[in-house]
Amino acid sequence: MATQQRTQVGIIGAGPAGLLLARLLKVHGIESVILEARSRAYVEARIRAGVLEQGTVSLMEEAGVAGRLHRDGLVHDGVEITVAGRRFRVDFCELVGKTVTVYGQTEMTKDLIAARLAGDGPIVWEAADVALHDIDSGRPGLSYRLAGVEHTLACDFIAGCDGFHGASRPSLPAAKSRSFERTYPFGWIGILADVPPCSDELIYASHARGFSLASMRSPTRSRYYIQCALDERIEDWPDARIWDELELRLASNPPPRITRGPSIEKSVAPLRSFVSTPMQHGRLFLAGDAAHIVPPTGAKGLNLAASDVHYLCRALIAHYRTGNDDLLGAYSDTALARVWKAERFSWWMTMLLHKLYDETSFEAQMQRAELDYLAGSRAAQTALAENYVGLPF
Repeated sequence: MATQQRTQVGIIGAGPAGLLLARLLKVHGIESVILEARSRAYVEARIRAGVLEQGTVSLMEEAGVAGRLHRDGLVHDGVEITVAGRRFRVDFCELVGKTVTVYGQTEMTKDLIAARLAGDGPIVWEAADVALHDIDSGRPGLSYRLAGVEHTLACDFIAGCDGFHGASRPSLPAAKSRSFERTYPFGWIGILADVPPCSDELIYASHARGFSLASMRSPTRSRYYIQCALDERIEDWPDARIWDELELRLASNPPPRITRGPSIEKSVAPLRSFVSTPMQHGRLFLAGDAAHIVPPTGAKGLNLAASDVHYLCRALIAHYRTGNDDLLGAYSDTALARVWKAERFSWWMTMLLHKLYDETSFEAQMQRAELDYLAGSRAAQTALAENYVGLPF
């Protein structure tokens, strides 16, 4: 027998965007129901980003779930960049007076799920065949199937936080939607290992063999990436081969302290930039990867989802508290203004640091000249720092 339910905001997706939105709405007295296609175990095990802008940290504080973040997160004052063995540092604190915090998206997700299940409202795990209805009307709804039973959820608004492959974005009218995409001609091999990080801060390396990144999730867990061809198979990359390649690409004076260890996760991922416009139609509002994707070079994906949530939450609060829908009407334009700036920065970092051209080409010389300029220019480093720590919401 079909069941019917009602809430104020129906949220599709229990990733960081959907969970953070639900938590912030609850703090402000607005009810929601979250529908998630995967199981709780799957969602909590996903390995994703780990660098939080100050604005994202502030939203976690507003949501009342920043305790573990402040206890376990690693505050970083800058990053290091290695170019052909020469390493220099970009000091965020000195240049723009801000920092970033290393705290895994997996841990952030666990914090938000725990708060949700402590009394904020339901998460429907493994909700199958989610469909959106009547988004042009004042009475939109969602339908889904759970354990063979059909369910409907009536709501005032729908927040599509269900990622690139979810049901939300395809529900926007095709005639009114437009997408912009850039697929990069390489991917990243990522390895996660329970070994100490090789440096106190992230190291971005531009090398003749390709880009590499030394990152971390905690003082005892490291995350590394190396640029690879799109057709690489992870089966062809045993741990020893990855560690060998990292030592070559990250080599500098002084050398990083790379500690080898068995991988606990390995993957090959393509890189792309993607933006879908508009981010709203009728009573449907997109947030996070449902609307945009960035290459991970600039550490912007999770933080863009958080800024979307900031704008959407403020708009919904204004609607319920005062009946003013100006912020709801402006949501897409407001969010996209920041999205495009973050897309630009992520594209710039990606094009600057990866091996893209033959070493004898004009383009390769321009890439090297820009890296040399960045190494010696306070103005260039300030621009990088301003974007890396996050533009204001």
